[in-house]
Amino acid sequence: MGSISVVVNTLNEEENIARALESVKDIADEIVVVDMESTDKTVAIAKDYGAQVFHHEKVGYVEPARNFAIDKASKDWVLVLDADEEIPQSLAVKLKQIVKSPQADYYRLPRRNINFKRWIKNSRWWPDYNIRFFKKGSVTWNEIIHSVPMTIGKGLDLPAEEKYAITHYNYTSIAKFIERMNRYTDVQARALVQKEYKFVWHDVIRRPLAEFLSRYFAGEGYKDGLHGLALACLQAFSELALYLKLWQAEQFTPQAVSTQQFAAEVKRANKEINWWIIEVLIKSGSFIASLPKRVYRRIFLGNE
Repeated sequence: MGSISVVVNTLNEEENIARALESVKDIADEIVVVDMESTDKTVAIAKDYGAQVFHHEKVGYVEPARNFAIDKASKDWVLVLDADEEIPQSLAVKLKQIVKSPQADYYRLPRRNINFKRWIKNSRWWPDYNIRFFKKGSVTWNEIIHSVPMTIGKGLDLPAEEKYAITHYNYTSIAKFIERMNRYTDVQARALVQKEYKFVWHDVIRRPLAEFLSRYFAGEGYKDGLHGLALACLQAFSELALYLKLWQAEQFTPQAVSTQQFAAEVKRANKEINWWIIEVLIKSGSFIASLPKRVYRRIFLGNE
């Protein structure tokens, strides 16, 4: 029967690491923790769980340290877990079954994201599949933030059911969202500079709006109530910060913005928002669903 290495990257995770390791202690034949210069009790807690602890320089995000951590694993299969995650017993049992009789080389696991004390089931937050369980050697990460890992062989998805889902205690406060957003957008802005992307003034309108519409309307974030609205606004703000940091990287180069240009962007944005509002009203069975499309387009979008 195959064996399992659990791999965790950490940075000042004393509030979370025990919960994560407790959830895997019964299936882990080996626990590998790669710490990135923690100044709290993270390393001591990890050692209490029998983890092998290695050290990696602090780089601000996890991807550059993923392969380093996986290379330290010595077992047949690898479970990658973040310190602010845990797995339910039902998933632990499933992973043991997979090791006994594997049908693939790597598995995408669903993830329950807990944001501001609530499991977010819409807003593009569920099922949030991640490649986290694999035969060693079949999966590698590149160093791009939030990048999809590279794979060899066959992959399978576990069913998008709560019993098979990693639980991710993601954003616990607005302050933590902003702190993480600030770190991530620094890295993302540098990546855009390397790609020679040139900032254009309307990025500060179009990019945040696109993110908001994607989360709140296309991703049905409105079904998550205030949580969905708040997250859509925060993620739109993250896009705004990213592109303003790109402008900063260009030494705040002046760009002319005429009143007419601004008005045209506002009109464009209003049209997009109204289009999505109509789509939601139609899906909800509102009275508008009974109107001919040409009527509501004329009323809400100004189309002839």
